[in-house]
Amino acid sequence: MAENAQDDIKDMSFEQALAALERIVDDLEKGDVPLEQSISIYERGESLKKHCDTLLKAAEDKVEKIRLARDGKPSGTEPLDAD
Repeated sequence: MAENAQDDIKDMSFEQALAALERIVDDLEKGDVPLEQSISIYERGESLKKHCDTLLKAAEDKVEKIRLARDGKPSGTEPLDAD
């Protein structure tokens, strides 16, 4: 797939990428997409999945960075790249 066709994915929010991925799955499950187009949208789906995974991992990392006080309650946060 052309590089510029993938450029829009990097600017998508998690929700946008997930919705696009769901549309692709629906199209592929219907089975009425020509083979060449199926291959192309499958590749786009893989890129969308990777993007969603990356965004989800970043969100999980931010949650892990929440500082806890001795009593176990959140006492603030620290930057993700503070390591």
